[in-house]
Amino acid sequence: MDLQRVQQIAIAAAYKGAEVLRSHFGRISRIDKKGRIDLVTEADTASEKVILDTIGRAFPDHGFLAEESGSSFGQTDEIWIIDPLDGTTNYAHQTGHYAVSIAFSRREDILVGIVLNPASGELFSAISGGGAFLNGRPIAVSTAESVSDSLLVTGFPYNLNEHLDPLIGRFAACLKAAQGVRRFGSAAIDLCHVACGRFDGFWEQHLKPWDTAAGFLIAKEAGAIVTDFSNQPFVIDKKEILATNGKIHQQMLELLELRESE
Repeated sequence: MDLQRVQQIAIAAAYKGAEVLRSHFGRISRIDKKGRIDLVTEADTASEKVILDTIGRAFPDHGFLAEESGSSFGQTDEIWIIDPLDGTTNYAHQTGHYAVSIAFSRREDILVGIVLNPASGELFSAISGGGAFLNGRPIAVSTAESVSDSLLVTGFPYNLNEHLDPLIGRFAACLKAAQGVRRFGSAAIDLCHVACGRFDGFWEQHLKPWDTAAGFLIAKEAGAIVTDFSNQPFVIDKKEILATNGKIHQQMLELLELRESE
């Protein structure tokens, strides 16, 4: 498989999806709810359709795992993992912190990752073993040595009321220890911001594969350490993710350790 071609198609699909999102931005006529605070708009579905069509024409035998359409695998080992609009709540409220996230995997290994913010024009990309890039320029994680010198970022799951105590406990521990904690509402972008050194660490729980697949590879290729909260290697179907510059990883693991059962 020519991963350079895979990346080119992923980028083309991301830009087409982004064009759809920009055309709908501020003009949403209908917002549906998949849960109490889990939103979906016509922009999500329209963006996903053009992404799937673009990839499907280039690779008709590949499978898909997409947020709005679900999965279509067949017998193939080549799977595209797609979030056509990561940060739907931001988007619905006309906040320009949202992204198109596209990853390509083979036998559960993420080989290509693309995250595009249509509002800022920032394109983050990575091919496994080839480093990570922002708009074509190499990026790397920060050099902060301790959490006390770090700016962190996190997110809260849609079912936060079911896990409120551990969420708040972890948030409070990190808030006390770090220079600051931010919450922007797009896991894909948060992972990319760790990759380029804007944040020193990111943690979240109860995410889906399409939230993390592309950003995980980009962060990893930029030098990040990415695990679950128990320091086990991260895979995209895990419910916990911790990504750091590596230097603060052990400190973050200690801060995220719960003193009480979830």
